[in-house]
Amino acid sequence: MSVIKPSHFLSSSLSVASGSVSNLNHALLEYVNPEKPTHDHSSVYYKRFFISTFNLGDKAIEAKFSSPMVIAEGDHITVSGCQKGEVLQVLAYSNQTQQVSSNENWLILGLGALFFFAVALGLLNSEIVEEGALIPKLFLLGFTVVAIYMGYRALLIREAIKLLSS
Repeated sequence: MSVIKPSHFLSSSLSVASGSVSNLNHALLEYVNPEKPTHDHSSVYYKRFFISTFNLGDKAIEAKFSSPMVIAEGDHITVSGCQKGEVLQVLAYSNQTQQVSSNENWLILGLGALFFFAVALGLLNSEIVEEGALIPKLFLLGFTVVAIYMGYRALLIREAIKLLSS
């Protein structure tokens, strides 16, 4: 197993690890979608997250994706992600054994961040905020914080993908 820590500004919190998968455990986190109206009879009733935990050598790895990881016991993979305590949280991975690479969609996160920034700018230019009302200022702060988080997360995923390809 090898671990690489890059020295770039944004990727200083990212690590790359590679090795053979051992102690593989797949789980499914599923909960009721709170945004689904009660009169809606569509099949999108649950939100699902696929969680895979495994070891690469002596390193504990955890991956939470919206679709299941394509890995099996003994596969040689390379993962890139953030260290959270003793566990590496995967943002992107490449399975050399099965010739599969995957990551969460950073482009959608980036577009979401732009949307929230646009809403925040719209609030900033509104007369309600200029009057000094507290609630619009809280909404402005909330939209700005969400936009910054989504943009940062999108940039982290993009950098994790770059680290895998280098």
